[in-house]
Amino acid sequence: MTTIYSTAGQPAPQSVPGGFFRVLGSWVNGIVTYLARRQAIQTLSELDDRALRDIGIERSRIESAVRGTVDPDFGRIM
Repeated sequence: MTTIYSTAGQPAPQSVPGGFFRVLGSWVNGIVTYLARRQAIQTLSELDDRALRDIGIERSRIESAVRGTVDPDFGRIM
């Protein structure tokens, strides 16, 4: 005989501490990502124009290259 429980397909209830730590972890991850991007921007800004040209980045587009945003002039992700 097979028994089917009505709660079998339902997600487990979320605990308050678990949700708090998930939000806290997301917040910390955001800060770490922000600091890493700022460091990358600073490092690239210290390079001369020739070195930037060698890696394919214009000085005016350093921040967008670090963020990985779409460059409308080239139609691709930098």
